Amino acid sequence: MNRVLVIVCIITLFISCKTTQKEKSKTEVLSDFQVVIHENYELSKPTKVITNVLVLFGGYPEKPENIKREFTILDIAKKNNIAVLYMNYHQKLWLEDDEKQKLASLLQSIFMENKLPTKNIFIGGFSSGGNVSLLISSFLMEHKEFNLAPKGVFIIDSPIDLMALYKSSEKNLKRKFSETSVQESTWIIETLEKRFGHPNSNLSKYEDYAVFTSQSNNIDNLSSLKNIKIRLYTEPDTLWWKTNRMADYDQMNAFYIKKLHERLKASGFDRVEYIPTVDKGYRANGVRHPHSWSIVDKNELVAWMKE
Repeated sequence: MNRVLVIVCIITLFISCKTTQKEKSKTEVLSDFQVVIHENYELSKPTKVITNVLVLFGGYPEKPENIKREFTILDIAKKNNIAVLYMNYHQKLWLEDDEKQKLASLLQSIFMENKLPTKNIFIGGFSSGGNVSLLISSFLMEHKEFNLAPKGVFIIDSPIDLMALYKSSEKNLKRKFSETSVQESTWIIETLEKRFGHPNSNLSKYEDYAVFTSQSNNIDNLSSLKNIKIRLYTEPDTLWWKTNRMADYDQMNAFYIKKLHERLKASGFDRVEYIPTVDKGYRANGVRHPHSWSIVDKNELVAWMKE
């Protein structure tokens, strides 16, 4: 089935269930590891020493069970005494100001209630979850009162440029490669235009909320991350995208992720890494797809966290 390339491969209708941290959690202890299942998250943590906390945000439709299936990092985390927090927070391409505040408060309460250490925190996400990871990490760095300043943040093939996402969708509508592509591109344009207006006349509104706006080289929303470690993962398989999605290189997430890396480096972000991969993108069911969690080398990621 064909899908719009610069976004999560499946876009569902926005149905968001908001819960509070007061709801009861289900806790299960497995030898030296504890599993906490909650409406807002799933946590797997060592019962003794915790060296790092890894916070993960899934793509547009992904819940904790989807993240665990596609990103099998738990066994490696256990061997390294790392707590893994799978957030049930999705369907976000950007964060409103009040959403940043609420998400930061939610994370703070999760850390406090589960007695997680507030040092050595790493935040990462796949696709739209990468957008959330960068934006909430920047917010936490700015607002020290939450005491959750991350040491590092990473994204996995994320649609970081909202204006580019809009224009890519326009291309797809003209191309009419498939009914699914037309439907999803229509949804994207309607969603972005409703919130920000048409990009040709509302550049500043897109800049205010996007991770990166390549047209103006705007990275204001990442300014607080200048001194922490950043990793930008992507698999720029132009042949796959052209064959399977009739996509041009400038419609790919990889195109804008590389531009973001160049902009960050030029702006003095000395701890940012651009990590392009080759033939690593496969879904858990074995299907080849460069837009996948699997492009991350999990052992190497853990080594980076523990440096």
